[in-house]
Amino acid sequence: MRVNEFKQPIGEALDDFVTPSFPDAQTLEGSYGRLTKLSIEHINDLYDVLCDVESRRIWTYLYEGPFDSKTEFEQYIKQLIDSKDKYFFTILDNVQQKPLGILALMRINPEQGSIEVGNIIYSKTLKKTRVATETQYLLAKYVFETLGYRRYEWKCDNLNAPSKHAAQRFGFTYEGLFRQSNICKGRNRDTAWFSLLDSEWPDVKARFEHWLELSNFDQEGQQIKHLNDF
Repeated sequence: MRVNEFKQPIGEALDDFVTPSFPDAQTLEGSYGRLTKLSIEHINDLYDVLCDVESRRIWTYLYEGPFDSKTEFEQYIKQLIDSKDKYFFTILDNVQQKPLGILALMRINPEQGSIEVGNIIYSKTLKKTRVATETQYLLAKYVFETLGYRRYEWKCDNLNAPSKHAAQRFGFTYEGLFRQSNICKGRNRDTAWFSLLDSEWPDVKARFEHWLELSNFDQEGQQIKHLNDF
């Protein structure tokens, strides 16, 4: 532990810290899917997979949606595209070549080396697939290895059990609960915080890459080992 001239403990020196870049990727390519910068060209396909009757439940813990018309959804997507402080991606499957969901890099703080993944909206077709997991791998790799961030955050409504499970499955560490942090759709929201650090990324990356190998899937496409088994 370092100490200063007053014999007080102080944090590790960051003499080599380089301010990370703001996201600007057009496409992040994977073996099973890819992330492409959100575009108005994606609106129709996204509306089909995110706004049908069965998909209304995916909007419960989000600040927006569900949407009752394509016009409302189109306005929403255009707002995301025009955002100056969030960078949105569309998630596409390499087989069908169709948009299956969206997510964003947000709360982007290059000076502190911190960035968050959020606004994660997976269609029912995307959930629990190789593309869904590979998407998180591609984005984390981009955050740490291309942009150079030191802290990667995941936050969600504390009642959103699937999101909390996903965060820990993807290698994020639970940090605590921010009680009554927000009001969402007229309801109280307690927010669960998770983080992944640059020092932890090499081990998490290796787990992702082992899980994503073709040899980890049987003839029916089912995983042989879970991500947490690696």
